[in-house]
Amino acid sequence: MNLPCRRRFCWLLLFCLLPGIGHAEPPLRVFVSVLPQKTLVERVGGRHVQVTALVRPGYGPATYNPTPRQIAALGEADLYVLAGVPFEDAWMPRIMAVNPDIAVLDSRVGAGSGNDAPHDHGLGGDPHAWTSPRLAVEMAARIRDGLARLLPQRQQSLDAGYTALANDLEALDDEIRSLLDPVRDRRFLVYHPAWGHFADAYGLTQLSIEQDGKEPGARTLASLIEEAREAQIKVVFAQPQFHSKAALTVAERIGGRLEQVDPLAPQIGPSLRRLARLIAEDRS
Repeated sequence: MNLPCRRRFCWLLLFCLLPGIGHAEPPLRVFVSVLPQKTLVERVGGRHVQVTALVRPGYGPATYNPTPRQIAALGEADLYVLAGVPFEDAWMPRIMAVNPDIAVLDSRVGAGSGNDAPHDHGLGGDPHAWTSPRLAVEMAARIRDGLARLLPQRQQSLDAGYTALANDLEALDDEIRSLLDPVRDRRFLVYHPAWGHFADAYGLTQLSIEQDGKEPGARTLASLIEEAREAQIKVVFAQPQFHSKAALTVAERIGGRLEQVDPLAPQIGPSLRRLARLIAEDRS
């Protein structure tokens, strides 16, 4: 036996004889709908999960169509975590057809919003629950419990991941609350109504240019511009997934500006902090 072959044989023998080597538990293959969910599942599950977000960066979940490669990967997945975003209505039956054995976890909490421009997607209202840190804690708890059903031997690790995440989210909530408590009841203007849970959490009112997925008519737009002027709003919040002339028109007509804030950003904290600071600085 030559030297390279002898080395390979020795390594193979060592691999087979040492306890535990070659028997590492594979991570649970998890699919989620959007990137904020991916972060929540990864924080709770740690090394015990391998998480893929179906909606890719820059795309919106209202009309997203999974790629053939994504569908093929879903055929091998262990778990799908629902968020309540619109494309799930159409695609979950197809995903189940591709992978009848896939487990499904519903992470939705806080269905519905008391704010203007309801954002009803047919799966429990506004799905952007993670824009409220306290609701994100509830989502994380549901994720922990769902993962524990599939990974009961990892309960302690899942509890630790959940606790660390919950502590971070509660600290984020305290930080934002300190920024926004002085301006409770303030109105803020958005193009797409994705911030209803955020508004509810901090005593704000969300005004939306888009209504039920449609651009406003001339009369509605004029009324909204007048309301924004009366409230002395100077910022219109847009998000990268939507490009709208109406948002720019409103910003120009109120003598204000557009600001991009992404409710689908993978890291929850930076987007919520940015939105809170801009609202606190806006004059109403």
